Amino acid sequence: MESDPCRELEDATEAPSAEAIADAESWFAGMDEKIQIQHLRQFAQTSQLMNDIVLRDLLVHNLAKNTHSPQHRDKVDFLLVQLFSEHAPEDLNDADLSLKKVAKVLEPVLGAIEIQAPPFLKDLNDLLREAREHKTLKSLFTARIIERGREMKESCGDTFFEPLTLVAFARFGFLMRGMFFRLMHQDLNVILDGLRQLEARGVTALDCRKAQFSAEEPVNRLRMICQSWKVMFHAEYSAGQPLCILVDLRTAVEAALKENRDVIKAKAASAAAGSSAPGEFELPVADAGWANDTGNDDPK
Repeated sequence: MESDPCRELEDATEAPSAEAIADAESWFAGMDEKIQIQHLRQFAQTSQLMNDIVLRDLLVHNLAKNTHSPQHRDKVDFLLVQLFSEHAPEDLNDADLSLKKVAKVLEPVLGAIEIQAPPFLKDLNDLLREAREHKTLKSLFTARIIERGREMKESCGDTFFEPLTLVAFARFGFLMRGMFFRLMHQDLNVILDGLRQLEARGVTALDCRKAQFSAEEPVNRLRMICQSWKVMFHAEYSAGQPLCILVDLRTAVEAALKENRDVIKAKAASAAAGSSAPGEFELPVADAGWANDTGNDDPK
């Protein structure tokens, strides 16, 4: 994100004029509007400046606005989940995560909250239960779990910023993020395992055009990309382009494994048919071992 520097801050006099202060405040307000949720997520992922104090200050700043846009809602939602994640007990059991426990962690920012189940809590819990039934990112995305959760937030309007509602969606976001990360790492591990198996069978490149790679994408490059993704995807869940690429890449690797097995089985069947022909010598089938491969390289 590019922006012109603030001249008043650059000059930084000990006793700035009222006009200079007003101009600086205007510059800060303009920058605040330019900072999108994706910028905030990236900052949380990569900057060493992001700590508990910064998280709280950013959260208080966005909550204190007189009017709240969808952009402010997304920022508050992200910051609440991030703050709760920083302070959540390590031995926390998802099934035991109540509104009361979340409210206690967020109390320094939101204040004391009288806990009573909001009317939409059942719908949130139903969506969480449905999300737990999905075993892959592709399945989760196809069911539009993330989008449906967002639609519920939008339906709250300004009541989203009420403390009890914030606590309920912070709990929802935290639990969803945990499920999302587990599925994401599962997909990455399936891809890496599949790439290893393909390399062991002599495959050096894959057709990954559907995943926005080339028709002859080197296997070793795909492996390095997946390793880097393990580090990159750790701030927040999103059905954005990078994760869609991950889903499509798993599909491409699974398709390559299936095609490879089919070719090997066909060779084995052809060799077996040839060896049983009258008057011919029975030759060893070099690839027959692969024909009976029952490894977990084609997960459903």
